[in-house]
Amino acid sequence: MGKTQLGSGIGILTEFTDVIYLSDKTHLPGEIRRLLRQKRLSSLLMPLEGYRLIHLRPDLVGTVVIDAEGSDVTQDRRMGRIIETLERDNIGIILLTQRVKCPVRSFSLVPSESSFSMSGSVEAISLDALWARISVNLAYRKEQNSGIAVKLPTTTSAMERHLVKRPNPPAEGTDAISDNLKEQLRLAGLVQRDFLPSKLPNCTEAQWATSFIPAEWVSGDIYDVARIDEQHIGFYIADAVGHSMPAALLTIFIKHALVMRETTNNSYRIFSPTEAIANLNMKMLGQKLSGYQFATCCYCLLNIKTRQLTLARAGHPYPILLRQGQAPRPLETRGSLLGVFESAEFTQTTTQLQVGDRLLLYSDGAETLIGRLEDKNGFRFTDEFLAVQDASITEIVDRLTEIAKTRDIDPAEVDDFTLVGLEIP
Repeated sequence: MGKTQLGSGIGILTEFTDVIYLSDKTHLPGEIRRLLRQKRLSSLLMPLEGYRLIHLRPDLVGTVVIDAEGSDVTQDRRMGRIIETLERDNIGIILLTQRVKCPVRSFSLVPSESSFSMSGSVEAISLDALWARISVNLAYRKEQNSGIAVKLPTTTSAMERHLVKRPNPPAEGTDAISDNLKEQLRLAGLVQRDFLPSKLPNCTEAQWATSFIPAEWVSGDIYDVARIDEQHIGFYIADAVGHSMPAALLTIFIKHALVMRETTNNSYRIFSPTEAIANLNMKMLGQKLSGYQFATCCYCLLNIKTRQLTLARAGHPYPILLRQGQAPRPLETRGSLLGVFESAEFTQTTTQLQVGDRLLLYSDGAETLIGRLEDKNGFRFTDEFLAVQDASITEIVDRLTEIAKTRDIDPAEVDDFTLVGLEIP
């Protein structure tokens, strides 16, 4: 995952960073932090005076976002000096001038044909437009500075982070083969991410948050959140056994085999969760997969008008319902593993959601941070999870993700980590 660091502006840049965010605020805006994380971009928060450090090593900077909220960019001499200096270094600049309080558009950008403008006009842009501008600046940087290797978005895994902490000297003569294999796996990870939803179906009736951290370069997890029609959204997490290339290949099959509705002529029928799960099981069995490959899955169908949630699961951890004023509650329903038994039976349960409810789906790699079902004591939640149970679903997903990224665990226990969260606003 792309790193996001908070910097005090002391010292110099030592490695390439895709996005430098210059601001005298103490933190990145949440929507921008999530955008950079989703796009796998490395980022660094620096105070406005940090532009001097960027000037020392412009070759290590992809693009700069300047938070000028509260500043009159036409009169602020310091802002003009910052922009002029960065322009001389051929660094693309994105100048954010004020917050815009509306559901989709989150910042305003001074419009310009170049990389910045000191004009007084303001035009609101969406996060998608902001991402497009960042992409253009990174591409321009790479084209105009052939000596600068602009780092493309990469898949950083839990295992990679572990290896960075505990490097092992490579065996003689294996460097080239190892590097080639890592590059192939890295590219495979990027292809796998193309099968994840590029945009979540957020609306006034439902808000979503997701996290996806492969244990290695590719993942044995897959998820989807898709609008089926104007009234229904289907979403799931599936977890193939293992967390390397065979498991990753199986997730691609699952992505295409789990069908949410069938269309006949000019009409369609939405599959119930049990039908969707059962159909997926039969398709996996029909492939007669080599080896003993199976998967777990939890599939949910949400009616955003009635707030009715129906779910079925196949050997997957129970989803957790969070309701204000009540203890977290796992939603239990029976179902066998996928790809094992032709006679497998799956049941579904229906829950009436209400305003303020939050639902969390997760893969087994997140169980150590959320909780487990114990034979004698029932479902026991972790202290980390209970500490965030009253937060919004976005904050819950962000906090659990940060803990997962920074915890120090044994390499043998590293597993894929995936979260899909829903909140009824």
